[in-house]
Amino acid sequence: MGRLTAGVATAAMVCAAASGCVTVHGEREVLPGASRAEAEQALQDFLTAYNAADKAFDPALDADRVTGSLGAINQAGLKARQTYNPDGNKAHEPLVLDDTTYVIPKKAGWPRWFLADTDSNRDEDGGKLDTRWLVAFVRSGPDALWKASYLAVVPPSQVPDFVLDGDGFATPVEPRDGGLAVPPAELSTAYTGYLSDGEPDVFAPGPATSGWRESRRTEQRAGFSYQYVDQPLTSAAFAPLGLRTEDGGALVFFSSRHFERQTAAKGLKPEVNADVKALLSGEVDSSLTKERLSSQLVHVPRRDAGSGSPAAGKVRVLNRLPGLVAAKGE
Repeated sequence: MGRLTAGVATAAMVCAAASGCVTVHGEREVLPGASRAEAEQALQDFLTAYNAADKAFDPALDADRVTGSLGAINQAGLKARQTYNPDGNKAHEPLVLDDTTYVIPKKAGWPRWFLADTDSNRDEDGGKLDTRWLVAFVRSGPDALWKASYLAVVPPSQVPDFVLDGDGFATPVEPRDGGLAVPPAELSTAYTGYLSDGEPDVFAPGPATSGWRESRRTEQRAGFSYQYVDQPLTSAAFAPLGLRTEDGGALVFFSSRHFERQTAAKGLKPEVNADVKALLSGEVDSSLTKERLSSQLVHVPRRDAGSGSPAAGKVRVLNRLPGLVAAKGE
């Protein structure tokens, strides 16, 4: 991906996998997900690999440092760009992430994780375009590498205060926490259901919710029809990650899959751009189906949050990161 902002811009927090904690070698003691030194090294290893891959447009160079929806989007983007830029990225500018705060939750067993709240060299510090990059790192076992699984880019004002213990460690959110408006394990299913049918109506209005539904409804092009299918992603590397916030709610990352099928009338063909062509299987005759993965960063309020406005008590999407991962022609 040329720049993480364009190909991978947005997201960030951390919670237990949808299926619950996985213990390895009988490890049941509640421990910090990482030491500060481990977290610092994980971030540096990610940056080194990402910059090498971006410079060469070679997905193999950072394949072992990314996972989940972020990894799928990153790898597909690099694969596409390598296809039509075989000599690499002539506009490469190294990504720098600094001014980092490490938010490290305590939990038992594996996987373990932490959040890096960073400043990038892709924005304008101090102004309206100032942003924080939130990168969630996951480690699946004691011998596994730390991998970046989610990323979100948000204004500094949207980075919440987290619940910390006396030692400064954060509190992870349980996947099926019934005290939240929507448990993290149910967010992906709720989101894809809402996009498809408008139910459940648990998301606050915004570009990634009501706005997206409206743009689908009104999308028109003479001679073409559109169909959409939304699928939840909830397990393994795509599990939601979330942290408890001081307002009683939680900041949560979750993933989803989205298909867009474009069908042309006789005598017409869907347009195929360079990225689609690079990831295309089959031949585009009358239809083109694009497959995208998406990660969302949301604030989930307490279940008993007050009312008073249309958005009160509803899940707010703070950032959405979509990316094309495949295409099929027919």
